[in-house]
Amino acid sequence: MFRLSLIRSIARPLGGRRLVHVSAARRSAEPIATPEGSGAAADISPKVGVIVDKVAELTLLETSQLVEALKTKFNITEAVQVAASGPASGAAGGGAAAPAEEKPVEKTEFKVKLEKIDPAQKAKVIREIKNLVPDMNLVAAKKFVEGVPKVIKDAAPKDEAEKIKKLLETLGATVVLE
Repeated sequence: MFRLSLIRSIARPLGGRRLVHVSAARRSAEPIATPEGSGAAADISPKVGVIVDKVAELTLLETSQLVEALKTKFNITEAVQVAASGPASGAAGGGAAAPAEEKPVEKTEFKVKLEKIDPAQKAKVIREIKNLVPDMNLVAAKKFVEGVPKVIKDAAPKDEAEKIKKLLETLGATVVLE
């Protein structure tokens, strides 16, 4: 405790500059100026201060390697960082109220999936699948229909997906838009 108060009494006259712990080999290093209002002179342990000073000496590449090593060591993923920074950025925004109603994003592309077919209408569905899927012959269409559930069309526009669904449902097939 005495050591911390001694450091504070020495740091006050420096007017916003902080002391840098320098090894015997690097006594000529200059102290790093602390940005105004950064709160860097807050109560931090000497161990943390030494680590911060060491990190400040690293190059950009070394800092990037350090970050990756820490992520690996502590099993930190990007998703966790995004989730952790989400609420913090909202709080830092001056307490602005969140929108009362968020509009869900309307899907524009759908995956058309053939779930099952009526066995009595199998031939009609096979012919229609042959017409819907480019470069598919009758044998391939038959294997396709017999192997349901299968995706007929991926990333189809909404109107086209609904048209395919309506057409196949009139033939006795069950179609799902995902």
